[in-house]
Parts: sequence; C-alpha cells; structure tokens
Amino acid sequence: MRFTQNLTYSIIKDMEKEIAQATGKLGVLVVGVGGAVATTMITGVLAARKGLAKPIGSISQMARMKTQDGVEKAIKDIVPIADLNDIVFGGWDIFPENAYEAALYAEVLKEKDINPVKEELEAIKPMKAAFDHNWAKRLNGTHIMADTSREGMVKQLREDIRRFKEENGCSRMAVLWAASTEIYIPEGEVHASLASLEKAIRENDTEQVSPSMCYAYAALSEGAPFIMGAPNLCVDIPAMWELAERNRVPIAGKDFKSGQTLMKTVLAPMFKTRMLGIEGWFSTNILGNRDGEVLDDPDNFKTKEVSKLSVIDSIFEPEKYPDLYSNVYHKVRINYYPPRKDNKEAWDNIDLFGWMNYPMQIKVNFLCRDSILAAPIALDLVLFSDLAARAGLYGIQYWLSFFCKSPMHAHGEVPEHDLFAQWRLFKKTIREMIGQKEADYLD
Repeated sequence: MRFTQNLTYSIIKDMEKEIAQATGKLGVLVVGVGGAVATTMITGVLAARKGLAKPIGSISQMARMKTQDGVEKAIKDIVPIADLNDIVFGGWDIFPENAYEAALYAEVLKEKDINPVKEELEAIKPMKAAFDHNWAKRLNGTHIMADTSREGMVKQLREDIRRFKEENGCSRMAVLWAASTEIYIPEGEVHASLASLEKAIRENDTEQVSPSMCYAYAALSEGAPFIMGAPNLCVDIPAMWELAERNRVPIAGKDFKSGQTLMKTVLAPMFKTRMLGIEGWFSTNILGNRDGEVLDDPDNFKTKEVSKLSVIDSIFEPEKYPDLYSNVYHKVRINYYPPRKDNKEAWDNIDLFGWMNYPMQIKVNFLCRDSILAAPIALDLVLFSDLAARAGLYGIQYWLSFFCKSPMHAHGEVPEHDLFAQWRLFKKTIREMIGQKEADYLD
C-alpha cells in the first residue's frame, strides 16, 4: 500500500486485520552507533527499560490521541508498536569504542546516568564502517572496512545485517543513519533509476555513490526499513524509491527536526495564518560536537544549508502571497565552537511587518541540547517505520514528515513543512491503520 502526500487519500479499510503484531525482537542497526545521538538514544532506552528514566520527547512512548469514538488513548495502545524491551541495538562506527566508552566521550549525558546501564552499553560493539574520507573530510576513521569499493561495501553491509539478525534472534530489522552529514551533491543520472545506481555501484563510482547510499541499498535489499537522519542525498532519489517499492520496504527521512528548524515550523505557520509579512529571517548556531566539526567544512555545510533553507518557502507560499513573502531574505549559519560541545545555541532574528507595513522584530534564543532533542526523534522514526512495515506500507512514509527537517517527497510534489499539518497527517494515518476516519473535530 503506497501512501501519497495528499491528505485526502482514501481510508484503508480493515487495516487493523493486516497489521502484523510486534512479536519477537526488533534489531536496530545504527550507522554512527558511537555518535552522540545514537549513544544518547540507546542509553535512554536502556534506562527506560529499567524504570530509571522516562522517554520524554518520544511520541511513540508518551503521546496520546483520540480515536473515532472520541476516546483518548496512548498511541502505543492504539497501534502495535514494538516494546522497548524487545529492541536489540547494534551498528557501525568509524571508531572502535563500545557504546559505553562512546557515551562518555560524547559528554551529552552525565556519568551517573550512564553507569546504571554500563554493562548493556559495553556489550554494544560497533562493526567496521563503510567510510570514504572524501565524503566527510573532517573525520579520520580508523575502524573501517578493508574493501572500500562500493560493491564491496554493499556486500559486507548486507552480510552484517544478516549476521546480526541471526545471532541476536531478531524477527525484524531496521537501519538508522545517525552519522555525520556528507558533502553536498546534486541528484544526477546515476540516481534516476535502480539499474543506473546498481551499475554505478558495480563500476565503483565514488563521486556519485555515497557511503550512505551503500547503507540504504544494503538495508532495503535485506528488507529492513531505512531511516535517514541527516540531510544527505540518499534515499530521496528515484533509484531508492524503486528498490523500496520492489522489496515493499518503508523509507523515512530526512534530517532530524530537533532545534532551530522545529521552531521555524511552528513560528512560520503562525505568521502565515495571521497574514503577517516577513522581510528577513536570519538564523545562526554554535555547536561543538562532532557534527559541528563536520559541518565546519563548506562542502558538508552546503548539504545542511539546503535542508534548513527549504523550510519556510513551502510554508509561506510566496507565489500565492507576493505582498507578504516574495522578498524574504533567509540566511542560515552554523559555526563550530568546541567549548559548547553538544549544547547547541541557536539565534533567530525575524524582521516582520504588519498593518500599513509597520516593521516589527522577533528574536529567539534557543539554548538547546542537540542530542537530547534528536534521540527521541530517532527512536520514534525507527519504531514507526517498523510499524509501517508490519502494516504493509512501503516506499516514502509521508506521515513521518513530522519528525524531519527536509521531508522526503516525490518529484513534482511540494513537501509539507507546517508542523501542525504534519501532525494532522500523522494522526490521520494512525487512524486509518485501524480502519477509522479522520476526526471531524479539532484535536
């Protein structure tokens, strides 16, 4: 069953009979399993399993919604989401440290919050990563595959997925990219069809086939949903859509919507709803973790910049409201500042105008914690992608746009960035999974 972005797609009747229950173990393989986001997510899940922490920020674990009869329930009681106790974590990383050592190095969480799950974290040892230094020049990985050809990478990754599934007795798998942003490349002929992508893999086209594409290709080939948590050109290409549809596997992404962009998708709809004009929107960030270091390279920042800049245009629709939004000056900056570590600080200056063109300003200073915000998003994308697979949904999961900075969409479609429209689509899909209509009341 393919979902389209259109909010008026027909109700899928009796889908509750088609959703396979979340029985057995769910293997979650994370690319960048030793990174700040991954270790924060994993530590939080392990702590929650022991009753030591609440999964705050997780829609799958804490959010509630009304069903058609008006009864409010936890989402995990409406549809069969995998239990946190049934998740088995693993993954790949360019550094050899186990998840406990990596969590300490990241310095996102305090040692007192990591130590209660030390034993479980130490058991998570990364597999060697598929890595190409040219795609992330600020990183110097030492724990990488011997065969760096694209075909060799794909072969090894597929073997890794199969071996992990068998050794851990998993009934289902999901692969999550929580690694660094790769350099920017535009979509080209290589990405236009599955046949052309496979040809490029065989011919070792290292300029058009990124390491992340190798992970995605391997996951989809093994029937595992793939989630892109960075803004890389990866599964948002026709070749991957073709593979996902052929193998009937969900794909989701891209780029976790965690901090500054989350604020934009809340504020921009407010301005548009009130018909207030915007002259300019200047956004800057300081960030000191490994992600910040990678984004200090202009080629990698370009990928992130494209993702961040795309947000407000589609919300404001300047072609419809030229008097309000035709000349918006939108600038985004990210500055690497090591002392701040994972505690990103974001500033926004918004120049707006109202009645009779009188100017006003709004300034936002968000002192956030990058991985604390991203960890529950990563978890939710994994769990809802697994749910989609069991519900028979495959290809682009538009309903998961709620979690993403740059929602995937087919060519010719305009992505939905409005957080509240995304939330409506999310709940609509959950209701349709159990054969219910969209609510005719505001909820």
